[in-house]
Amino acid sequence: MSVGCVAGDGQSYIVFCDFFDRVLELYHKGYRRASTQRSDFNYDNLKGGDDFDSQYVTSCEVCVGRNVEDFSFPPHCSRGERRQLLSLADKAFRQLSEEIPGTLVSLQQLAADRAQLGCVGLPVDTPSAAMLRTGVARDWPDARAVWISKDESLVVLINIEEHLQLISTRKDDNIKKAFECVCTTLRKLEELYKRLRHPFVWKDHLGYVLSSPAEVGTGLRASVRVALKHIQHHWQLGNILDRLRLRLAHTGCAAGSVCEVFNAQTIGFTEVELLQFLVDGVKLLIVMDKTLGQPDGTIDHLIPAHK
Repeated sequence: MSVGCVAGDGQSYIVFCDFFDRVLELYHKGYRRASTQRSDFNYDNLKGGDDFDSQYVTSCEVCVGRNVEDFSFPPHCSRGERRQLLSLADKAFRQLSEEIPGTLVSLQQLAADRAQLGCVGLPVDTPSAAMLRTGVARDWPDARAVWISKDESLVVLINIEEHLQLISTRKDDNIKKAFECVCTTLRKLEELYKRLRHPFVWKDHLGYVLSSPAEVGTGLRASVRVALKHIQHHWQLGNILDRLRLRLAHTGCAAGSVCEVFNAQTIGFTEVELLQFLVDGVKLLIVMDKTLGQPDGTIDHLIPAHK
């Protein structure tokens, strides 16, 4: 299931609450308007995440989106607003680079340097079909930029799908380190934007507000690439993923055995809780896959209760 709508600004979730609340309730498994969102970026509260079976887990990624108060979201953003947002980001990232060294590069510059595109790991030189449909790609690539940390452990996309998207990608199994990288930088950025009098958009019953209802709450998408030869074909897989609050996508790699496992929801739980679901869930899927690889292996006794 996917979401087929976007919001033009944070106020859209209030003005059109009858519509957006229904979308949130359906997509995020019953999250209701009366609920209150909590946030927890204390990565020390995460148990595990640095102890996956490296023979199964090939890479991982943590992505967090944020939008800035007093500006329309990318689907409705004017050229003038977008340029103001880039100017604001330039001020914030200049200060951030004093503590965490990095470079702010426009998309035009980035597209000219194909080697740096590989570092970013995203096709930011060309807008996606979804970005074209939702209006996010208007005036492309005007006032779009990328901040890349000096050690290339973190990339921040500016004015792409949201005002800011922090992405830490690792070519190993240590998602805890990726989460720590994002948390540390995000805390500093939140303070810097507050000082600039443009805090991130937050509403008590929605948490951090993004343009897509699928990302509202924490704005967090974490994923693990894991080689699963047996469990991905099991008839109970859908039920197991629902219980673990996870989703699975095939990557097309390694003859279809490598899958991307990621959090199904972004609201109703804290950031640490969502990461914990993913860490515990991936470990269980690996155990199940190993069990199914044995003669007469059965996983009935391993199927979990609903998280």
